[in-house]
Amino acid sequence: MAAKSDGGGGPAVRLESPEGGGERRAGGAAPPARRYRLRDGCWVLCALLVCFADGASDLWLAAHYYVRGQRWWFGLTLLFVLLPSLVVQLLSFRWFVYDFAAGTKDSAGSTKDSARGPRGCCRLCVWLLQGLIHLLQLGQVWRYLRTLYLGLQSRWQAEHRRRHFYWRMMFESADISMLRLLETFLKSAPQLVLQLSIMVQQNSIEPLQGLSASASLVSLAWMIASYQKVLRDSREDKMPMSYKGAVVQILWHLFTIAARAIAFALFASVFQLYFGIFIVTHWCIMTFWIIQGETDFCMSKWEEIIYNMVVGIIYIFCWFNVKEGRSRYRMCIYYIITLSENAALTVLWFLYYDRKTTSDFDALILVCVVSSSFALGIFFMFIYYCLLHPNGPMFSPRAGGCIFRQRPAPAPGPPADAVTSPPRSLPRTTGGERDGAPGERDSCVPVFQVRPCAPPAPAARAPRTEGPVIRIDLPRKKYPAWDAHFIDRRLRKTILALEYASPTTPRLQYRTAGAPQEVLEYETTV
Repeated sequence: MAAKSDGGGGPAVRLESPEGGGERRAGGAAPPARRYRLRDGCWVLCALLVCFADGASDLWLAAHYYVRGQRWWFGLTLLFVLLPSLVVQLLSFRWFVYDFAAGTKDSAGSTKDSARGPRGCCRLCVWLLQGLIHLLQLGQVWRYLRTLYLGLQSRWQAEHRRRHFYWRMMFESADISMLRLLETFLKSAPQLVLQLSIMVQQNSIEPLQGLSASASLVSLAWMIASYQKVLRDSREDKMPMSYKGAVVQILWHLFTIAARAIAFALFASVFQLYFGIFIVTHWCIMTFWIIQGETDFCMSKWEEIIYNMVVGIIYIFCWFNVKEGRSRYRMCIYYIITLSENAALTVLWFLYYDRKTTSDFDALILVCVVSSSFALGIFFMFIYYCLLHPNGPMFSPRAGGCIFRQRPAPAPGPPADAVTSPPRSLPRTTGGERDGAPGERDSCVPVFQVRPCAPPAPAARAPRTEGPVIRIDLPRKKYPAWDAHFIDRRLRKTILALEYASPTTPRLQYRTAGAPQEVLEYETTV
């Protein structure tokens, strides 16, 4: 069975049964094997609550400014609410238009209850309802509720339909994560700096201002952690992030973004023009740094450039990994730059702030808040990487490397045409092996010949090797990019259609270039 994406320019996709010969899964991805749990639903409800709190507090504060006659603050607050929301709602509605139009053309991608597809007045009602939802700026709320519905259906349905609903839930989770991440850094981040600047200028904190700033800060930290969790859950070649790790990552970003935003607000309260120049310069440098890294997130060149520009906005406030490799080194460089900028902005404000409105004691308190908040954020970052990272603790003896003297156990080569899995951990060297060959006692070369970094057990979710295969004529994108079937909606529609038509849940297989790392990550045919 074969199918092809619409438009003629999409990748070829075909479904093959297991009888079609030996399968090779180098560069493949299996459908999600996890079940939807109660904690997953609670996480979605908490995300929905954070979304509500962020938007409602900003609108309430804007109305408060209007009633008090502070039209300038009212205009800026409302602008940072409506403009980003309109951009995100247009993007969300565009995705709905494509998905709904594709669903009505190809009824195979629907469930059995709606296999005939919506027609006539039903289609008109769906269009009107979605138009009203997005006109009222509730597109994200609808997507959160839909994610919760699909997740619950994946628990209640039979095995085959359970997999189908879980797959659709993961697609919806990816959509809402991308939309909310875009919205928070276009709306919540500037809103946070604006309200903090107003507090510093007025030398007072009103309850509504504190509520709005707190909701914006929590929304920013929450969405970064939620985005990373959904991204890891979507990829079979990566271990999923635990909820403990997600909570610690929220605290990490909460405190670092708070320190960054307070430093921005302090500097902007005295040097408005220079603050604008600083933000534009920092954004240009970060965007150039990201483009120079040659990211591979989107399906076209122009989409990739726009994506890099958006990530440049994120880099104004916090770290965001966009490339596979030595991310910890790049993160260290970023935080050194951020620490230097925070210190410079805070010191300049401390030297030139208005002594008539702010006392020396209050100014010293603000400087201590900036430094201690940043230190707390770095502390939680170390907690995450040392104890709660999905790949295992950074300083665990199972992390691999020369310092722990780990060597692989000798094993005979597999027979021809056999499918094997790579070892998930490297056993310790025995005494006999240690004394066997002269000159090899202090050598770590065999470790790096097998695998440069052996993940701790359990290192990965066990891939499926049985059942039909959906072959995608595309190379698989490297983490931390989304797989192509999560960002290409034509490919997503085709996969859902083939998956529903198959009697058993198929697995995905991307085209492989035969890279050694891919051979080590997945099965290989010898």
